[in-house]
Amino acid sequence: MPGRRRLQEKVRSLSQNPFGRVVTAMVTPMHDDGSIDFDSLTKLAHHLADNGHDGLLVNGTTGESATTTDDEDYDCVEAVVKAVGDRVKVMAGCGTNDTEHSARAAREMAARGAHSLLVVTPYYNKPTQAGIIEHFRQIAEAGGGLPVMAYDIPGRTGTALTSDTIRELAKIEAVKAVKDAKGDLFEATRLQSETDLLWYSGEDELNLAHLAQGASGVVSVVGHLAGNQYREMIDAIDSGNLSQARDIHRRLVPLVDAIMHTSQGAIQVKAALKMQGVIESDHLRMPLLQGPSSHKDRISAALEAAGL
Repeated sequence: MPGRRRLQEKVRSLSQNPFGRVVTAMVTPMHDDGSIDFDSLTKLAHHLADNGHDGLLVNGTTGESATTTDDEDYDCVEAVVKAVGDRVKVMAGCGTNDTEHSARAAREMAARGAHSLLVVTPYYNKPTQAGIIEHFRQIAEAGGGLPVMAYDIPGRTGTALTSDTIRELAKIEAVKAVKDAKGDLFEATRLQSETDLLWYSGEDELNLAHLAQGASGVVSVVGHLAGNQYREMIDAIDSGNLSQARDIHRRLVPLVDAIMHTSQGAIQVKAALKMQGVIESDHLRMPLLQGPSSHKDRISAALEAAGL
């Protein structure tokens, strides 16, 4: 398929990718009183840009978007764009289960300098697939042409994007990519072969599997700690060195396990970043709580095992 080969060549060219390839869904650092720590936020953005990343997601689930206000979200996007927007692509999460609210957020995120938008499937109210398609269409229009990544994570939203819905989303000009946290690898590769959508692993456990079958990149949580390693993994796959990519994947297994399977990802990553001195506090907003010392001990052991 010559057309598909041309698309793959385009994906491999970073300058043509509107999202970057090593993207981390940033935590939102907070002071111990719960207010946003903008100094730590910009420090974290620089840290990630210095360590393997060419893309950052602000106001994603890992950023505790469920408990941050609209104004905080906008200010965080603006702060990250000002800090590193000349070095990395900055994607802003703007999806909610209210289409008009999401459209307003898309317009404001664009005004604050975001390079692209992440839109999650509407959660809790369980719309029809037709309603989901229209939801994405209206948000994409509100974004003024910014590239949109659709986030498919049925374990959190309660509603999956069906394959037919993804095919319809691919017809919306601004929708350029899917962040896949559904775990269906065969359907992912089928849709990559049928559409021009860029595909991103949305589960650190499956990063190697997605990349090996042609995904464009990762939107990671563990990338807070392993950005350079994920960059090396992508470079290895691009060069046809699957053995090297597999070795990197295996070295990171204890860290992925400690971050993603011990507790909630945002809880564990904030604890790890505080240990490393990247952020000042590992405070979270309720209902998220800091973990016990045994969880932090597991993070320390995993970092050591991964050589970090």
